[in-house]
Amino acid sequence: MDFDVIIVGGGLAGASLAVALRSSRLKVAVVEARAPVRLAGWDARIYAISPANQRFLTDLGVWRHLDASRLTPVEGMKIFGDAGGTVSFSAYEAGLGELAWIAESSLVHGELWETLKRQHNVSLLCPARCAALSFEAGEATLTLEDGRRARARLMVAADGANSWVREQAGIQVQRSPYAERAVVGNLACKRGHGNIAFQWFREDGVLAYLPLPGQRISIVWSARDAVADELIRLDGAAFARRVAVASGGRLGELTLENVPAAFDLQMMRVAEVVRPRLALIGDAAHTIHPLSGHGINLGFQDARELASVLRDLPAWQDPGELSVLRRYARARAEEPLVMQYATDTLSRLFRHDNSLVSLVRNAGMNLTGAMPVLKSLLVRYATSGKL
Repeated sequence: MDFDVIIVGGGLAGASLAVALRSSRLKVAVVEARAPVRLAGWDARIYAISPANQRFLTDLGVWRHLDASRLTPVEGMKIFGDAGGTVSFSAYEAGLGELAWIAESSLVHGELWETLKRQHNVSLLCPARCAALSFEAGEATLTLEDGRRARARLMVAADGANSWVREQAGIQVQRSPYAERAVVGNLACKRGHGNIAFQWFREDGVLAYLPLPGQRISIVWSARDAVADELIRLDGAAFARRVAVASGGRLGELTLENVPAAFDLQMMRVAEVVRPRLALIGDAAHTIHPLSGHGINLGFQDARELASVLRDLPAWQDPGELSVLRRYARARAEEPLVMQYATDTLSRLFRHDNSLVSLVRNAGMNLTGAMPVLKSLLVRYATSGKL
């Protein structure tokens, strides 16, 4: 099988890249172990999609097909420190329709996948598992476990933080574990959230409330391993009480609607995001602390930028040439780095037990809240990746 581009990983980043290449001359393959499944209830995997990426999904023709009753616009955000610090952000004050859209992973993934099924220039190799990968001067060759071989001028690693493709290519990775786990779950709340997201920086971690349709929220509690393990062991009623107490009863009594899950947290950087015949996108290229809710937004922007570079190529130019791929690397050099360092600094700053540090960090929050220009700049960068 011969292709121009093979995307290994059909998750949100990989699938969006393939859809974004629909108007190109390129013949594309997507290799994925299993197709997405639409869940009957509410997905525990919830993302805050920035306005820039809502526009990206709109341009792909995906957004308009999503069930609007399962999407929630975030109109404001309130953040609380551990010693009196507060800062709030408003979409209205920033001149935006919303700060973000809250959407279920399976909802967006499923629609991307349905779009791929109808795409004339895409072959879905699913279910399929990779067995071997080699790179030559003019092409990359992927061998699947069932013996099929696929060749392409460009291989894209979109297969997550533990990327098999990245490992086969021998790209060095720097991992910085946080000794924390993110505990996620969906809960019904007694009082309405008003389309406001909340976040508390606490001694036992960072707790976020993300608004879901109706009187529901999704929570992400980034806690040290021992605390996370304790939370996961609680029964549903005790878990809901613990979350409600941690927020100071902000939305009243809570009721757990699904089984909470937890995943390890780390920051990951790679030595190279491109090589001849290879490009990395999404979590294969970078991971960050979830306190900013920005992980999938970085992946979507990787896909958008790489697709833009590839679509603009003249017919005679090789998409796997290093000079071509460096355009993508340069365009994506800033935002992931800024977000990695910003979230890492905040995470470590609020884990510090020193009273002086506590005073400084909470004073900094209050100072930020009192400076409209600075708040506007922060909102602009968070929603668009640009100042």
